[in-house]
Amino acid sequence: MELSYWEYKTWLSQVDFTVIGSGLVGLNCALRLKEKYPQSKILVLERGSLPQGASTKNAGFACFGSISELVSDLNSHAEEEVVQLVQKRNSGIQLLCKLLGDKAIGFEQHGGHELFLKKNPELFENCLNRMDDLNELLRPIFGDAPFVKTKNVFGFGKIQEQYITHQFEGQLDTGKMMQALLQKCYDAHIPILNGIEVKEIQEAGDKAHVATDGFEFNSKKVFVATNGFASKLLKSEVVKPARAQVLVTQPIKNLRIKGTFHFDEGYYYFRNINNRILFGGGRNLDIKSEETMEFGETEIIQNSLEKLLSEVILPHQKIQIDRRWSGIMGVGSQKSPIVKPISNSVYCGVRLGGMGVALGSLVGQELADLAQ
Repeated sequence: MELSYWEYKTWLSQVDFTVIGSGLVGLNCALRLKEKYPQSKILVLERGSLPQGASTKNAGFACFGSISELVSDLNSHAEEEVVQLVQKRNSGIQLLCKLLGDKAIGFEQHGGHELFLKKNPELFENCLNRMDDLNELLRPIFGDAPFVKTKNVFGFGKIQEQYITHQFEGQLDTGKMMQALLQKCYDAHIPILNGIEVKEIQEAGDKAHVATDGFEFNSKKVFVATNGFASKLLKSEVVKPARAQVLVTQPIKNLRIKGTFHFDEGYYYFRNINNRILFGGGRNLDIKSEETMEFGETEIIQNSLEKLLSEVILPHQKIQIDRRWSGIMGVGSQKSPIVKPISNSVYCGVRLGGMGVALGSLVGQELADLAQ
């Protein structure tokens, strides 16, 4: 790409801070940098026409971890680590609501419910047995016991007759959330260049040299916020991509379902959005194939989603699928995000582990705060 004098001077000269990725983490990072350094020149680069990855493709769950997820986490993490993770997720959601306002992001708190399939009674019994301990562990965060038992009032099929509900979980409108964040950046005069893929970042003295698919420039500091795509730029950090496949139905008359729902240890999730069922998951059916940076759907997972939709979520109802899509998350062996310097001029905030809505705002601010 040949740049004119005006293009280079306006956007690419004397750049103080470059943020790579215009998702939840990237935009929160840019806003925090502008707040701390109001006179600085900030540039956000985004490879997609809209934020790629998961920020505009997720289910809009404001969640902290279903009971079976947390029980599983306690098998591989210390109690203190699990409490810190839940605390971070809670703080992140509060930060997001404070920054944008509940109305602007369509935030509603109807609770998060975990369903347990009848074919796996051991999981249900194990979670029931651990519920009191988890409530005591997490009570200081929420000010009350988060988990309660509730009845199957929505008539789901092939499940135990009780859910385990997290009373403090909520939901939001992902599109409204990202639109509100983008608007805040525009209002703060932070330019966002779309359709620009960063190929390489190199340390260049006291700066970083950024090479994209169209041009090259220098920046005093660079912040990598590409989550599931992080391994393209950060060879030293272990962040695996994890594709999540989602579908949404046509509008359904008299759809009473309210709240957010998980089952099968959090691998499946659904909710009511505008009288439609949004349903995603199934990555556990083909973990290796879903460790990909390629968007798309597969027959094995889509067939599973449709089968469970008709047998568990809306039994005995005729359902039509309106749209299918996928998003790319960033995961690893540990659930905690990676927020750290990579070199003197390069920093990263990645590996959100499928909890981007809960963690994105907090990780973005922590990423910005690494700059000195």
